[in-house]
Amino acid sequence: CAVKAAQVLSEIAKNEEMKKPCIEADLVLTLIPLLESTDQEMLLHAGRAIGRICYDNRDLQEELVKLGIITSLVRILTDYAESEPLVHVDLLALCNLADLDTAKEALSKTKVAEQLVKQLRRAENHERLEIVFEVLQALAENDALKVQLVEAGVQEVLSEILLRLQGSSQAEDTCIVKAASDLIVSLLLGENYLSNSIFKTLLSGMMQTIIQRVSFCSLGEHSLISYQDGNCVRMVQLGVIHQLLDLLEKHVESGDVSVQHAALSALRNLAIPVVNKIQMLEEGVAERIQALLRSETPPVQFKLLGTLRKLADGQADAAEILGQDPMLLNRLVQWCNANDHTGVRGEANRLLASILHHNRSQEVVKAIQEAQGVKHLVSMTRSEHAAMQNEALNALAIASAIDLDTLEESFKESQLVQSLHKLLQDDNTSPEVKYNSMGLLCSLLNSGDLRQEIEENKIKETIEQLCSHSNANVVKEAVSTLQVLRGET
Repeated sequence: CAVKAAQVLSEIAKNEEMKKPCIEADLVLTLIPLLESTDQEMLLHAGRAIGRICYDNRDLQEELVKLGIITSLVRILTDYAESEPLVHVDLLALCNLADLDTAKEALSKTKVAEQLVKQLRRAENHERLEIVFEVLQALAENDALKVQLVEAGVQEVLSEILLRLQGSSQAEDTCIVKAASDLIVSLLLGENYLSNSIFKTLLSGMMQTIIQRVSFCSLGEHSLISYQDGNCVRMVQLGVIHQLLDLLEKHVESGDVSVQHAALSALRNLAIPVVNKIQMLEEGVAERIQALLRSETPPVQFKLLGTLRKLADGQADAAEILGQDPMLLNRLVQWCNANDHTGVRGEANRLLASILHHNRSQEVVKAIQEAQGVKHLVSMTRSEHAAMQNEALNALAIASAIDLDTLEESFKESQLVQSLHKLLQDDNTSPEVKYNSMGLLCSLLNSGDLRQEIEENKIKETIEQLCSHSNANVVKEAVSTLQVLRGET
C-alpha cells in the first residue's frame, strides 16, 4: 500500500491548508526513506509529496538537507536520467533547495554537475530548459560547482543552445537565450575561482558564441567583462583582445552592428585597468579599431569613442598617437557637431579633452588646433554636466601651459575669457568648476591679448567676491589668482 499512500499524500499536499497537518504528523520523515526505493512509481509519488509539503518552508528544507536528501536526489537523477516524470520532480526539488548554502555544499560533493549538463543537452522543451537553467544559475554561485560545471562541458552545451536559437524572435526562445546568457555571466565572473587552464578552456569555448549572440553591454544586472573583476586582467593575458579584434574587423566589412557594438563594449571595459591599457596599446588596439571611424551608426560611434578614451586615460603615449592622427581628429571634430546624437557629440568632446589632458606634446596641441577642435573644447566648458566642464577646463589649462601661442587666436574667437567669467559669476557653478576656471585663467594671463580681455571684462572684481566663497578651495584659488592678476607672483 506504500505507493498508493504516497500518491494520496502527494495529492493532499497540493492543498495549502493540509501542509501543516502533514508536517505535524511527521510525514516528511516517513517519506524520506522511500526515496531509496527502486520502484519508479514510489519515487515519483514520494518525491512529489515531499516537494509539496516542504515548498517555501526554509526550515524544513534545511532539515531535508541535513537528513541527506541531496544524495538521494542526485542518485535518482543519475539512475533514471531517461524517465521524464522522475527527472521533472527531481529537478523541481533541486530548484527549491539549490538556494541553500548547505545544499550547495552537499551538491559540490556529488556528480550533480555532470548530470545537469547531461539533462541540459537532452532537454527538448522550453519548460525543461528553464528548470535546468534555474538550478544551474543557483549552483553557479558556488565556486567549487562552477569548476565542476566547466569540467563537465557546460560551455559546449550553452554554445549549441545559443547557436540553435540564433535569429529566433519567439518569446520563449528569447527567455532561453537570456537564461543561457546570465549563466555565462555567472560562470565568467568571480575572483580567480578558476585555474588559468580551466578559465581559458571556458573562455575559448564561449568567446565566438558570446560575441555573436550575447550583448557585452549588459546581461541582466551584470556586465560580462567587468573592470572590477580580476578576470578582466586574465582575459587580456589569455589573448581575448586578439579574438575580439579579429571578429570586430570581420564584422566591419559585413556591417553587423550588434557585433561591433558588443565587441567595442567589451574592449572598453577591458581598457579600464592600467595594466590592460599598456598591453592593449602594445598590441595595436588603438590603430586597429580606428577602422570603424567610417561607421555611420551612432551606437558604434559612441562605443568606439568610449573605448579610445579609456585607452588614452593616463597614457601619454596613447594620447600622442591619437592626437597626431589627422583622420581621427577630423572625424572627432565632425562628431563634435553631431547635433542629432548628443551621446556621440559628448563622447567626441570628451575624447578630445582626454587627448589634450594626457599628452605632453606641442605637436598634439598644434594638430588639434589645425583640426579646429579647440572651439569645441571651449563650448564644452559651458556643458550642463560639471564632469564635462572640468574635463574641458583641465585639458585647456594643460594645452595652454604647453603652447599658449598656438591656441591664443582660437581662444579669442571662441570667447573663452567671457565663458570663464560667466562660470565664475554663476552661483549654480560647482566649486570644482570655479576652482578649475581660475586655474585656466592664470594660464591665459601669460598672453598679452588675453590678459587685456580679462582686464576689460572686469574679472578681477568677480574673483575678489570669490575670496569670501563658502568653499575653502575656491577661496584659496581666488586669493592665488588675484596675486597673479596683480603681478605679485
